Amino acid sequence: MVSLQEVRSSNARIASALPTGLVAVFVGATSGIGETSLKQFAKHTRQPRIYFVGRSQQAGDRVTAECRKLNPEGQYTFIKADTSLLRNVDHVCAEIKGKEEAINLLFLSTGTMLSHTETSEGLHFAASLVYYSRTRFIVNLLPLLKNAPALRRVVTVFAGGKEGPVFPDDFQAWKVPMLSQRGHFSSVITLSLEALAKKAPDVSFIHEFPGSVKTNLARGGEGAAILVLKWVFKIIGPFINIPNQESGERHVFMATSARFVGNDRAASGVPLEGGLAVASGISGSSAYSIDWNGQASGPKVEALLGKLRADGTVEKVWRHTEGEFKRITGVESV
Repeated sequence: MVSLQEVRSSNARIASALPTGLVAVFVGATSGIGETSLKQFAKHTRQPRIYFVGRSQQAGDRVTAECRKLNPEGQYTFIKADTSLLRNVDHVCAEIKGKEEAINLLFLSTGTMLSHTETSEGLHFAASLVYYSRTRFIVNLLPLLKNAPALRRVVTVFAGGKEGPVFPDDFQAWKVPMLSQRGHFSSVITLSLEALAKKAPDVSFIHEFPGSVKTNLARGGEGAAILVLKWVFKIIGPFINIPNQESGERHVFMATSARFVGNDRAASGVPLEGGLAVASGISGSSAYSIDWNGQASGPKVEALLGKLRADGTVEKVWRHTEGEFKRITGVESV
């Protein structure tokens, strides 16, 4: 476990250890984990250029103003978009690629508790937000991440360490039982990052479980199950939730620390101190499945992922993903 003291010590050295003008893209950053992580990143970096994507212009304006107070030397660009649609993701990526030649950090935290809702592109809404649109962002922006002279990192926040059986006949999880969906999507995300790490070994890819954090994932939800969940979290949340500031601090640590390195150690991040060691990548790769406290997934997850590799699930996941990209947009990436 990485203590909060170790997290704060590392974050305090970001400004001196990493270059001026880091470029970061935060998707899903106008509330919850994305917002608090964005603000902590703005606070600790020198003259950052930050693009952040969300659905609400009002929330975007608020976050921009608050970031300017935290760090007046930074540049903050809000892009309004519904990222459940892959065509919108392509437009956002094209806008960013028109302004930047390199990106140091891509941070993805979109999500929802809504289920069995279909997007206009024929994707399961929940699956699109936690997997398809996130993966589209990564694929589209990977050339810019590979171009970065220093830090090169992707962080996707969902359920690292909670991987479970995959339903290969139902990747979108239309019929997957509710209690099995987290494990299914967690494995699909981790396996996709492992596939991407093979294409870009100098970039580090982190799939992280944030723990219990106060978010707006249930907003817009209807039905008895959502109502019950809202009341349950309202009652027990104060006793189990990780404070939002601590969550943001921990995510910035994961986004910048040399604990999670790619193959190029020159772009590894803030140097480790105090006995902290490099985490174990999945199957020795630059992809990581991480719990909220910075611990890498253990033998049980590695054994499950090993079985999924052996039966060809990695290839099946990637073929399916590229097939959906081509079906919807006509191309594998933009």
